[in-house]
This record gives sequence, C-alpha cells and structure tokens, in this order.
Amino acid sequence: MSALNKTNADRLRAKLLEAVVKCSERCLYHSAKWAAELATSLPSLSSSNHSFETDPDSPMQDAEPPHPSPSAISSNPDPQEARLEAQELSQYLLAKTYFDCREFDRCAAVFLPPNTAQNPLSPKSPKVTVHTPTKATKGKAKVISSRGSMAPSNDLPALSQKSLFLALYAKYMSGEKRKAEDSEMLLGPADGGSTVNKELVGLSRSLAGWFTERTAKGMESSNQGWLEYLYGVVLAKAKTEEDAKRWLIKSVRLAPFNWGAWLALVELLSHVEDLQKIVPELPQNLMTLMFHLYASQELYQHTEAVHESLTELQRVFPESQFLKTQRALLYYHSKEFEEAETIFSSLLNASPHRIDSLDHYSNILYVMSNRPKLAFLAQIATATDKFRPETCCVVGNYYSLKSEHEKAVMYFRRALTLDRNFLSAWTLMGHEYVEMKNTHAAIESYRRAVDVNRKDYRAWYGLGQTYEVLEMHFYALFYFQRAASLRPYDPKMWQAMGQCYDRVDRPMQSIKAYKRALVAGTYYETGNSSFGSGASTGEPPSGVMDPEILYQIALMHEKLNNEDEAANYMELTIAQEEGPAINSDDEEEGNDHVERTGGTGVTNTTSRARMWLAKWEAKRGGLQRAMELANELCQDGVEVEEAKALIREMRARIDGDGGLRGGR
Repeated sequence: MSALNKTNADRLRAKLLEAVVKCSERCLYHSAKWAAELATSLPSLSSSNHSFETDPDSPMQDAEPPHPSPSAISSNPDPQEARLEAQELSQYLLAKTYFDCREFDRCAAVFLPPNTAQNPLSPKSPKVTVHTPTKATKGKAKVISSRGSMAPSNDLPALSQKSLFLALYAKYMSGEKRKAEDSEMLLGPADGGSTVNKELVGLSRSLAGWFTERTAKGMESSNQGWLEYLYGVVLAKAKTEEDAKRWLIKSVRLAPFNWGAWLALVELLSHVEDLQKIVPELPQNLMTLMFHLYASQELYQHTEAVHESLTELQRVFPESQFLKTQRALLYYHSKEFEEAETIFSSLLNASPHRIDSLDHYSNILYVMSNRPKLAFLAQIATATDKFRPETCCVVGNYYSLKSEHEKAVMYFRRALTLDRNFLSAWTLMGHEYVEMKNTHAAIESYRRAVDVNRKDYRAWYGLGQTYEVLEMHFYALFYFQRAASLRPYDPKMWQAMGQCYDRVDRPMQSIKAYKRALVAGTYYETGNSSFGSGASTGEPPSGVMDPEILYQIALMHEKLNNEDEAANYMELTIAQEEGPAINSDDEEEGNDHVERTGGTGVTNTTSRARMWLAKWEAKRGGLQRAMELANELCQDGVEVEEAKALIREMRARIDGDGGLRGGR
C-alpha cells in the first residue's frame, strides 16, 4: 500500500471527519476521538500545491477552503430517516445534553415511553425465550436469546435510528452506572465480580423485536449499523458470543468507521484461529486492515507480516500516534524493550499530555529497571490527570520498583475503583500480592483479570505461579498450559510447564516441555521467524541455548536412568559458556579454523553441570577427565570445596592404580 494521493487523502479525511460527527452525535466519544486523531495524522493539506494561505495579511485570506467541512450535525440520505431526525431535533439535542451530563435515565426518558423509562425494560415477557449460555461462566446472569422459539414484538416507539440509539445506549449506560454503584468494596468479602447490568435483558428483548420487525417489513437495507453495534455489545456482555460476533460484523459492514465496533469484535477473539475465521466475512477496506493489525497485536502475533502491514498503514497515516503505539506494543510483546521504549519516549515528547497506553510504557520501564525515567513518567501522568486508571498504574509500577508493595497495591486498587475493567491493574495487583505472600488475594486478582480479558497470558501465568507456591501442581499445570497456548513462542511458559511436570513425576512430558522451551527461545533470536531454524526439521536449535533448560533436561534423563543421554545434555550445558562453534575458512593460510560466538560465560548452572559430569566420569572410571573437570571447577570459584575433595579422591585413586601396576 503506497501513500495516498491528494484526492484519495481528502476523500479519506472527509470520511473520518464524518465518522467523528456521527460518533459524537451518538455519544461514542472514544470512537470519535480515535477517528479525529486518525484524520489529523493524514498528510497535511498545507503540503499540497493547492493549499490555501492562512496568514491574516495574505490577499488569499478570504478564499474558500478547497473542500467543505462537515457540519456539526450530519445529514441523512434516507428521506424517511431525515424527516424523523428533523422532527426530533429539539428533543434529540435535549437528550444529548442530558447524556453529556451523565443523566442517563433522564436522557432515555426523553424518547422512551414513561412506563418504559421509569421501569427497567422488563425481562418477563411471554414472547421471549430465556436460557443460560452453553458455555458456563462464573457469576453470569441468564440472558435473552436472539433466536427464541417465538419472535419478540417491537415495543419501541417510532423514532429515527439516531434518536433510538441514543435512548437505548443511555439505558445501557444507566445499567453500567448502577452496576458500578451496586458493586461491593474491591476484593471485599462480598465482591465476587457477579454484579451484572440489569438493563441487558430488556435491551436484548427490545432490540431483537425491533430488528425482527424491520426484517418482516423488508427495511433491512436502510439500517445504519449503529443499533447493530449496540445489540452486539449487549449480547457480548451477556456472554452470547457467537450472536454478538454476527451482529458486530453486520455493524462494521454498515458503519466501518465506528472503531468501537471493531474493538468489541476484538474482545470476542480468543485465538488467531478465531481471527482467521471471521476475516472473510469482513468488508475489504482500510478499516479491516486496521482491525487485523490491532487484533494481531492483541493476540501477540508479532510476526514480520504484521510489521509489514503496520508499515503499509503508516504510509497512509504517517503521523498516527495510534499506529506508533501499536509498533511499540509489538516490540514489547517480542521482548525488544529498547525499541519499544524509544517509540514510547518519542510519543511522550510529541504529546506530553497523552495518557493512553502509558501503563504499557511503565511496564517496559519497570522491566528495564529504569527507575529515573519511570519516576519522570509518573510525575508527568499525575500532573496531567491523576484520576485516570493509566496514571494510577504508572505510579503503582513506580512504587513496585521501589519495593513498596503496599503503596503499589493502593494505586492499583485506585485504578480499579475508577474502572473495574481495567486489565493492567488487575494483573499488576496480582503480581504485588504474590510479592506480599498474599496468595488468596493474588489468585482472585488474576481470576478477575482473565474475566476481563481471557487473552491476558500474564494473568494465566500468574495463576500458575501462585498455585505452584501453594504446591497445587496440577492446578498450576492447567494455568501454565493456558498461558503457553496464548504465547507458544515464549520459552518461559514451556519452562514453567516442564518444572510442573517434574514435580508431578512425569519426566517424559517434562523433557518435551523443556525442548519446546529451547525451540521457542530461538524464536526471538532469529527475527521472530516461525519457530527458529530447527523447528521444522527436528534439529536442535542453533545459537546459544539456555543452560538452565539443558541442565533440567539432563536431570530428567537421569531420572529415567538414561545417564548417557543425561551426560550428553550436561556437555551441551557446559558448551554454552563459549557459545556455538562456527567453521570459517582462512583463505590466506589455506586451513579451516573454528570460531566461537559469544556464550553465557561461567554460571552456577554450568558449574553444576560440570560437577555432575566430574562425578559421572569418576563413577565410570574416567579419572583423568574427572580430574580436569574438577580443576575447572576450582578455577570457576563455584563449589570449590566439593571440587577439591573430588580432586583428592581422584589423586588417591590414580595413585592407587599406579601402585598396583608397580607391584606387578
């Protein structure tokens, strides 16, 4: 995809600005903000040869802009909808002001009948089939099926789709507000995360009836996509996920620039297979490319193809902060922290008041142990808006890096008080409770994190670690498997599984898991290609391997009484000190010689492997080799006393053998 020419850029800018107006009219402010920022990131009109002067002293100051700006209220090409919108204009503006003042019930009452507005839309209707989701979930209420045996009737007044969306969306937000008010103290004795939005059932019934009536009258072609989006959100909240996907796909086909619909669709994807399954059903346009990029990033697919797709989009939107953030997150997921930090730092310099995604930036600085920069970030975020969940997470990470875990928990709890669905805060609070040895609170925090986003491998991994601390290894194994399924190229996940299999006395499965960890380790070293150089051929991975994993594989073979194979892996462990050998030709001298790439150097793990080999050689009679290994241990400075004792034993045995030979 090349950069757009002026005509196409102006057309795309007009579409985005129109989306800003339409989203703002429906109080979808996050989607409006996203579209406005994207429109601004297009190449500037002033760079064109047809740009007009903005200097007040210029003789061209009275010239008209080359393209008319969109009006504050959008027009509607459908004459019936346009007539209804014109009739409802004063009521619509009144309802919108109520919504902006967060008077949601009052907003809904402007358009909905008094009995409907005052009383929550009743779930008790003989026309509706009530059932529980097929997939059991903790603390979820019964929901309305959109495929009941009897079609629900439409009890909504005849309104324009814009006014109807605003009224029903206000009911939805009223339910969300009441749900937050009814929630118990965070992680308190009665806080089980089971509080639900009581408006969902009635909204589902009303929207199902409205769509059924439209279909019966053959009016589906005049649908605008906004009510489909709301219906998809309601069904997703009620855990009717397949139906939710279907309606959200309908929505993005009709209103492709509503970014909120794409985000809701991403939340319903658990694996890459889910993404691949729905891609053929999506419209073939720029927004689908944007969605595919964002979904791939959320599913931790940091492949070369994803980076290339991002590069193509950045040619269209060269100044997009959203796309730059996606690039930084891709680097973050692939553990390229320096590159990610550089991008976030440039974003902060360009827009110091931008709070979005600063929680991810603070995670990167935390991993890099960059305390001064993390302190600076916390100061900037607090000065900008101290009551944003992202700000609280930044400050919490700062205190965590200072090992002040109680203060860190306080800020993470504050973030969750502001937004109970803020994923980073749940996961980070779980980490802090692990540090504080409060395993019960850690488990609950991690569980709530996966309730918010089941794609969060950090929460699954944290659950596994916490159950390992409790020595509940089968539980830990289950959670490590979930984490590994989300991050199959992360060696840490497979290494944790290998340790778990070892503790439940399954050495063969442990060896397989450790070998997967070795292969996964090369994924990051070879530019994120498939599985590394030896993944498809079954050959051992090239490059420096993790000595600890090799050592654990050797111990598993020892458990299986396969000491020869254990010795081979111990030798391989020691070989990582100098790195792999590379044969190179010396053209001047005409002979080959071996070069060594950078290895790990002497570590505790390689020293333990050397000690094991020394004892094994002594046991099988290789006294000279055992002596050499023991001397190397003395030089390493690890296990020196045990190594000296082994040397004395070897010398005694060698002298004893020599005395016997002399007697003969």
